[in-house]
Amino acid sequence: MPSDVGDPFFDEWPDSMGDSANGDVLATRDVTAAAAPFVGAPVREVRQLKVRTTDSAGVPSFATATLVIPATPWTGPGGRPVVVNNLPIDALGRACTPGYTLAHGLSLSTNVADFVPPTTALATRRGYAVLIPDHEGPRMAYAEPYVAGHAVLDTIRGLRRALPDEFGASRIAMTGYSGGAIATHGAVKLIDSYAPDLAGDIVGAALGGVPADFEMLTRSMNGNLATGLLHGATLGIARERTEILGLANNLAQQLATSPLKDQCVVTLGAAGVTFLPMEVMADIDNPFASPQARELYRDMKMAGIASGAPLYIYNGGQEFWIPAVGARALYTEQCGLGVPAVYREVFGEHLIAAVTGYSGAVHWLDERLRGIPAPDECPPA
Repeated sequence: MPSDVGDPFFDEWPDSMGDSANGDVLATRDVTAAAAPFVGAPVREVRQLKVRTTDSAGVPSFATATLVIPATPWTGPGGRPVVVNNLPIDALGRACTPGYTLAHGLSLSTNVADFVPPTTALATRRGYAVLIPDHEGPRMAYAEPYVAGHAVLDTIRGLRRALPDEFGASRIAMTGYSGGAIATHGAVKLIDSYAPDLAGDIVGAALGGVPADFEMLTRSMNGNLATGLLHGATLGIARERTEILGLANNLAQQLATSPLKDQCVVTLGAAGVTFLPMEVMADIDNPFASPQARELYRDMKMAGIASGAPLYIYNGGQEFWIPAVGARALYTEQCGLGVPAVYREVFGEHLIAAVTGYSGAVHWLDERLRGIPAPDECPPA
């Protein structure tokens, strides 16, 4: 498990969670002085929320998120719209979250993707509030979609309960790329079952570089420059789904309890230069074909679950670590389930596609928040 970072807001599990409901606010604090210089736009307030949520097994847990409220009054129709910015945390340590950076300032743990592309700044300048969930949860369960989905939905609930007059009737849209797309994918597929009270108010979600098929990733990311992130994601998932630990050999167990357990995306990414395949960490032959792995693939894919909001899906056409076939399959699945959806295949591999696909995603989100109905480009049934 990740080490404490010395901040009770992120470290301490509240005693009263059993008496609370999902989305209830457990704690809140003002971090405007620390966070405002990094937003990139004038702000009225930057507030952090700690809310009750549930882990992947439905056990009470907590989630944290940072709310950015623009300085300019909202003069449009209805409540001030909210962009839920699910950032690609892609890390194992609590100091790696956007919430920690916004409360404590820049450090070697800060992820450049917290600020680039500048989604938070652009949305704030547009007059929208921005909610930035620490969607990996207190165990830093990197890549686990149920933890992330619950955290996103419950922090939205927490926002509305903390400031009902301002956000009780707001349109909400969410976005996420790469690791942030895992959280967005999990959240939209859990709206109807986990948070039906938010259905209709979440007007759309844009997700790009979509790692929705873990089985495919074991082929595309294993034993190459992406292998460090694959190892990190596997450890993150194992923090919630401990049955995976039965496949780990002594080397894997030692690494899981070493300082690597608190590393951020830069270190995990750099570990790709080792080219170590996952099989080196396994206690059995062909771990990817094991019953535990096959069950994991099914759970992580969340197959057959309809999104509770319209979707804008995009992926790099030249992507080799997270191939576009996975995003296409998600689009086809959601169309078959009756979800209004758009798919864009943009130029580039993973990093380039984050840029080439960005403007289309932002424009689509802005239209949803302005009340324009979502287009549906699904082929006729």
